[in-house]
Amino acid sequence: MSGTSHFILYVADQPRAAAFYAAVLAVAPRLNVPGMTEFTLPGGAVLGLMPEAAIERLLGAKLPSPSAARGVPRVELYVVLPDAATYHARALAAGAVELSPPSLRSWGHRAAYSLDPDGHVLAFATEEAAGAV
Repeated sequence: MSGTSHFILYVADQPRAAAFYAAVLAVAPRLNVPGMTEFTLPGGAVLGLMPEAAIERLLGAKLPSPSAARGVPRVELYVVLPDAATYHARALAAGAVELSPPSLRSWGHRAAYSLDPDGHVLAFATEEAAGAV
């Protein structure tokens, strides 16, 4: 299978979310137009930020309103990279709320968790040496 995976987060305020993720990822968006901001993630996947109102217009009344669940964790974005602690620190500096500091997890990653401004769980992890758990 070939292609690119896109992960789209529904956000209350697209410019605020775009500024947050630009600061956390330390990259400019690859696309930033009304209705969608995209960032290339480590590994090549794409993170999209779409306003809640835009997805409601796109999919209509059959879609439960994302704004009704605002603040309730609806997704976890888990990114594995060599310098996860740096990304976690940038997230906190940009306004994320820390849920768990970098800690060695039972699955062999040192992972840190926070909430982004829209209440999405954001995790940055680094693979530890085999047998480190």
